Amino acid sequence: MKLMNKNLMPTYNRFPISFEKGKGVWVFDKNNTKYLDGLSGIAVNTLGHNHSDLVRAISKQAAKLIHISNYYHIEEQSVLADRLVSLSKLSSVFFCNSGCEANEAAIKLARLHGHKLGIDSPNIIVMEGGFHGRTMGTLSASGGRKYQAGFEPLMSGYIRVPFDDIDAVEKISAKNNKVSAIFIEPIQGEGGINIPKNLKQYLKKLRQICDQNRWLLIFDEVQCGVGRTGKWFAHQHSSVKPDVMTLAKGLGSGMPIGACIANKTATKLMEPGKHGSTFGGNPLACSAGIATLNAIEKEHLIKNAIEQGLLITNILKENFKNNKNIISIRSLGLMIGIELSVPCGDCVNIALDKKLLINVTAGNVIRLLPPLIINKREAKILSDRLIFTIESFINNL
Repeated sequence: MKLMNKNLMPTYNRFPISFEKGKGVWVFDKNNTKYLDGLSGIAVNTLGHNHSDLVRAISKQAAKLIHISNYYHIEEQSVLADRLVSLSKLSSVFFCNSGCEANEAAIKLARLHGHKLGIDSPNIIVMEGGFHGRTMGTLSASGGRKYQAGFEPLMSGYIRVPFDDIDAVEKISAKNNKVSAIFIEPIQGEGGINIPKNLKQYLKKLRQICDQNRWLLIFDEVQCGVGRTGKWFAHQHSSVKPDVMTLAKGLGSGMPIGACIANKTATKLMEPGKHGSTFGGNPLACSAGIATLNAIEKEHLIKNAIEQGLLITNILKENFKNNKNIISIRSLGLMIGIELSVPCGDCVNIALDKKLLINVTAGNVIRLLPPLIINKREAKILSDRLIFTIESFINNL
């Protein structure tokens, strides 16, 4: 097997390892060496690997019907939409294939809403450090120059403010009448597991500002949604409800699926022909989504995310409480970030040698996103291997 293939476009710096199978939180290479998956395919493998209910649902559906055009009613799509509307208390769902596609749909809703308000060129308030995808629209909305560099000119229509800074939003509210929406991750994932100091109050204030100005409040929950933070959706740690919410990643436990969920006001902005997706909401992907939500509920995985997330976080905090190289350990459920005082990309290789899969984002933040099925024993193994990784890295500074 070729580990480096010249026929693949070089969009990733791939590690020289290939995995052949997985079971639970473990993945195995061709030598049957097992690694603990602390990344879940970047928050994708909600149910871990080779989950029996998921495999059964996908296999059963594949034997019946994989794809059919959205010109026709798709029963599995309807069932999944009903579940998501019930869980979110919103009104309708548009299905697509990824997080950036879901976010593109949300951006289009914001633009439609702006034109309905009589704004010729509506703007959307976005956050520094935010990440919404790699299409031109979502790339332009994101806050990281490393993702945007070389793709100029970027799409206009975004006003950027610091994350977790209500004053900055209020200043725009006081002087700008060309805004149609606020677009924000309740918890920034790619930006470094950034959690507002007071999540409830922050989201409440954003909701109030949007209501006062007739703006849409859009939550990007592509990474922090679907049970990862100890609620179905991260914003449910508050009493705030968005006008639009986007999901993807963990919704299909590995099957590509995205969803843009809207309230009645935003839903009315759409009509046939305004938006669409060839593959979005196909029977196979929706079957995976249904199986994922069923397993989360049946196996009490939201409660487990809270318990195992606290266990891992507490172990790490206790071990590094006097270590000046650790700036902070931030977490909500199984969304965990360990910020170091220096860039720490080398930790990924050290962890790989220790048979642990992790990721470093924002340069100096180790990001943990283990499957929601992780148990207490596995959480302790993850913690031990990560402690070894960080200490090894620090000792070589």
